Amino acid sequence: MNYSSHDEKIPTPDGIDMTKMPPEKKRTLKRAIGGSALGNAVEWFDYGVYSYVSVYIASAFFPGEWGVVLTFAVLALSFVFRPLGGFILGPLGDKVGRQHVMVLTIIMMTIPTTLIGILPGYATLGAFAPILLLLCRMVQGFSTGGEYGGAAVYMAESAPDRRRGFCGSFLEMGTLAGTASAAFVCTILLVVVGSDGMEAGWWRLPFLLTLPLGAIALWLRMKLDEPEAFSQTTSRQQANRKPFQELFTGYKKQILMLMAFVVLLNVGQYMVLTYMPTYLSGILGHSEVTSNFMLVGLLLAMIAVVSPLGRLTDTIGRKPVLYTSAIGFIVLAIPAFMLMHAESRGLQFLGLGIIALLQVMMQSCVSATLPAIFPTQVRFSGFAIGYNISTAIFGGTTAAVNTFVIQKTGFDLFPAFYLAGAGIIGLIGIHFFNETAGRPINGVTPPGSEDEELADMGYELIGFNDKGAEADDSV
Repeated sequence: MNYSSHDEKIPTPDGIDMTKMPPEKKRTLKRAIGGSALGNAVEWFDYGVYSYVSVYIASAFFPGEWGVVLTFAVLALSFVFRPLGGFILGPLGDKVGRQHVMVLTIIMMTIPTTLIGILPGYATLGAFAPILLLLCRMVQGFSTGGEYGGAAVYMAESAPDRRRGFCGSFLEMGTLAGTASAAFVCTILLVVVGSDGMEAGWWRLPFLLTLPLGAIALWLRMKLDEPEAFSQTTSRQQANRKPFQELFTGYKKQILMLMAFVVLLNVGQYMVLTYMPTYLSGILGHSEVTSNFMLVGLLLAMIAVVSPLGRLTDTIGRKPVLYTSAIGFIVLAIPAFMLMHAESRGLQFLGLGIIALLQVMMQSCVSATLPAIFPTQVRFSGFAIGYNISTAIFGGTTAAVNTFVIQKTGFDLFPAFYLAGAGIIGLIGIHFFNETAGRPINGVTPPGSEDEELADMGYELIGFNDKGAEADDSV
């Protein structure tokens, strides 16, 4: 990146993008997309499978009236270890590199997830069985403390500035594809072997499928190089780099903004991707097969629109799309859930579709937005720590909290109010974001921190100007 002579913190327009991306850089970008997205898909395949077979996990490990609640409680407890993973793996990624941590996290995700598929149940080991299940989820939770942050940061730093939203949307496509694959595999398995077959142990098969998926993701990540943004910053700051200390002395505001936004992101995400199957079958009375196929259709629709929406944010900016999503959740969450309770299947799909559309709008640009909150030298640390603290408190507890409240009170519209409340908190965080669409992020100050000065110099704040747009379209 080029810098103006009077202030090294302010990028000049001719430093935004190359006039034409060479074939080798295109191949590198495709590898970055594949390695990042597939690892994210493995993570969400695991979460999806756990949710879709939660009834059978409960039967195997927690026999009794509160089995499903305890099954989701184990999921929630595993999220306690995500901040620990963020505190350790985030600064490690800022010190030794993004790629090294991404290799470590995919190994740590794949092994415990696969082990769940072979763990003996309560009938064999008694109380040790749920303890072992919790240990597997704890290791998986620790690893995901660095997984999503590492993948998002790597993708953001590898993508061209003017195409960061489009490229980053493929990471979220991995999230949706992993969840859709989990729903499809579990549903087909249920159709083939039936409930009795699932009870007999066939629910374990999807967890075993994580092993080959993780191996492919590991192979792709082993071939990745560090992004230029990280390499350049490292070469300029080889001595006395303390990302953890620098993060908490200089970027508290950025952490709080991210955490507020992630409340909405994760409540919505875990509501749609992990809790909704339980809600559709347990509360609305649909069969497991019907519920799962409804979610598969919904996820396929989200996959179809996530990249066009990501591209749109490269043109109009991230904040207009994020504002629309947050306000939509505040206003429409309760009506949408009321539609899900209608007798008409069409109205039920409409209610689901409203929630899914608002969620995919947010997801389309989140992996381009959140890494850009922080400067390069603390980007992985800031993202991983802030994201995972908020996720542990609000995201991982979504299914357990909603299941518990409905079971205790019978108020089956509670998830709608929970989601609307998250929308208010998320809107506050979005309000304080800088608009970073099209902006270089490989600097030592938060992108957008010089907006006023750049505007005085005549720069457009989305992408600075229209140079390089034609070149980026070739990516």
